[in-house]
Amino acid sequence: MRTLLLSMLLWGASALAQEATPPPQTAAERFNALPEAEKQALREKLKAFKALPKEEQERIKANLERFKSLPPEDQQRIRDNLKHFMKLTPEERQELRQRHRAFRQLPPEERKELRQKLRQYLRENPEARERMRENMKRWRSLSEEQRQQLRERARERRQR
Repeated sequence: MRTLLLSMLLWGASALAQEATPPPQTAAERFNALPEAEKQALREKLKAFKALPKEEQERIKANLERFKSLPPEDQQRIRDNLKHFMKLTPEERQELRQRHRAFRQLPPEERKELRQKLRQYLRENPEARERMRENMKRWRSLSEEQRQQLRERARERRQR
C-alpha cells in the first residue's frame, strides 16, 4: 500500500500540475513548467523512489503502466480519490490503510465474495445505491470543518 501510494503521489503531483496548464511536449518541459516548490517536492520523491529496493521500484512502475492503460474516466476517478485521500487527516489515512490491509489479508475468495455482495446489493437496491450517491454528493459539498465534525461524531459512535 505504501508503494502504491508513493507511486500515485509521484504520478499525481505531475498530473495535478498538468491539469492547471496545457501540457508541454516533453517531460523536461513539463518539469521546467512547474513552480520551484513542486520541482523540489518531485526531486525528493524521486530520491525516495530510488532508495527503494529494485523489485519495489519495478512494482511501482508496473502500477503506473497499468494506470496509464486505464480509460480516461477511470484515471480521473483515481485522481479524484487520491485528492480526497490527501485531504484526510493523518489519523484518517492510517485508519483507511488499516482497513485496506485487513481487507487485503482476507483470502481472495472472501474479497471477491464481499465485492460481489456489495455490487449485488447496490444493483438490487436502487434506493440504497441512490442514497449512497446522494451521500457522496453531500459529503463533497461540505466544508472541511463540517466534514471534520462528522468524522468526529462517527468516531464517537464507533467507540461506544
